[in-house]
Amino acid sequence: MAYSDQDRLLALAGIYQAVLCVHRIATQGRIDTALMEPCIFSLFQTDAPSVEAVFGMPGALRLGVQEFQGQLSGQRPRDAALTGYLIALLRLERLLAKQPALVQQIAQGIEGAREKLQHFALLHPNLLAHLADLYSRTISTLQPRIQVRGEPSYLQNPDNQNRIRALLLAGIRSAWLWRQLGGNRWQMLFRARRLLEAANAYLRQ
Repeated sequence: MAYSDQDRLLALAGIYQAVLCVHRIATQGRIDTALMEPCIFSLFQTDAPSVEAVFGMPGALRLGVQEFQGQLSGQRPRDAALTGYLIALLRLERLLAKQPALVQQIAQGIEGAREKLQHFALLHPNLLAHLADLYSRTISTLQPRIQVRGEPSYLQNPDNQNRIRALLLAGIRSAWLWRQLGGNRWQMLFRARRLLEAANAYLRQ
């Protein structure tokens, strides 16, 4: 199947949006639920009709696309923290892909979380705690682990810890999608212009 630059852009934007949410929680102690919701929503989409539908409503990844566009075009200062999270998630996803037992464990954990959706809202603390525990039992066993940096008072808050781990799991899901769409580091270099055009088109919608 042929995939478009728009599809690959959205997979990358999904990673960017997840790490942006992580960074804001770690440094500001809060996050707009409208920004976080598409990330968590994507974890439950296994048979979506399109890449955009993986993240919910059209335009759901606007923040992630804006950040990607700004970083790629140089319109925004390079953010070392966001770039570090992005690279770490892509690296961990490649390691995960080589461990089918862990992949199966994550799939089973997501199904368990899906059952909770019958009783809890998408961003309910109980559901996020389930996803955070799943991240801890699977992705956190891979090395090197992601080190989230921010204000200690925010990072020590249990609810924030659960949000961050659930979002990192969502970042892994988008990284998995990026690879499924044929994405790799060379495409970021050699198709950068086309990805930037796709970002501009998305933001014009």
